[in-house]
Amino acid sequence: MELAVLIGIGLMTGVTTVLFGFGGGFVTVPVVVWSDTALGSGAMRVATATSALVMVVNAGFATAATRRHLLAALRGRGVLLVLLAIGGAAGALLTRFVPSCLTRWAFIGYLVLTIADLLVRPGFLRPRAPGEAVPRGPRPISATLGAPIGAVAAFLGVGGSVMTVPMLRRAGHSMHAATALANPLTLVIAVPAALVSLPAGPVRGAHLIGLIDPIAAACLLTGAIPVIVALRRRPPRIPDHLYARSYLGLLILVTITMLATA
Repeated sequence: MELAVLIGIGLMTGVTTVLFGFGGGFVTVPVVVWSDTALGSGAMRVATATSALVMVVNAGFATAATRRHLLAALRGRGVLLVLLAIGGAAGALLTRFVPSCLTRWAFIGYLVLTIADLLVRPGFLRPRAPGEAVPRGPRPISATLGAPIGAVAAFLGVGGSVMTVPMLRRAGHSMHAATALANPLTLVIAVPAALVSLPAGPVRGAHLIGLIDPIAAACLLTGAIPVIVALRRRPPRIPDHLYARSYLGLLILVTITMLATA
């Protein structure tokens, strides 16, 4: 029964990877915490590590299927990508030394702050305030933000899309372009984070490889990969304003789920 639930959640992560650029992180973390409840306080560490591995595969497939003209926005952004990777490794390493309960509440707290930001500040759900400068064409994410984004994303196991999608949208990208670009950025963060999680960690379990739960990861990917391939071939056409509201709605749903399992 548990494996069937994980595969079903995997289908959902495939949808969120393509539509929202999440790579599965926001969905994967709560479900792996539930699946590995027996590990007690270590479940959150295992969840963030397993999430990193799932995001590597999901974001990799999604990136490979992304149209080249969208990926062209990342040309010449080598410094940003390197700093994202460094931050990803640092954030994953930090999870080994921080109490799991702190990671869990940091995850919830960051979600709450992000939701409030999307609701209050103009530029994501609603137009900018009168007199505020409107960008002429999409602007790039500052390279100096690479390491902080990577570190926070890997520490929480979320892949970075919850930061990069709002940034890209406020910089002038449509939701379609912002979520598509979030996948390669997630991939850059998740690869070093997953590698850091492979050596034996502070949590012990007969079924674990380092801090990764391979059974949960395999089930999630079994559900996700076919969905990613199918949706990339025939992407749904969603009006931009509805797209943004759906993104916010998913963040609210995950926050409620995490609070319910806290």
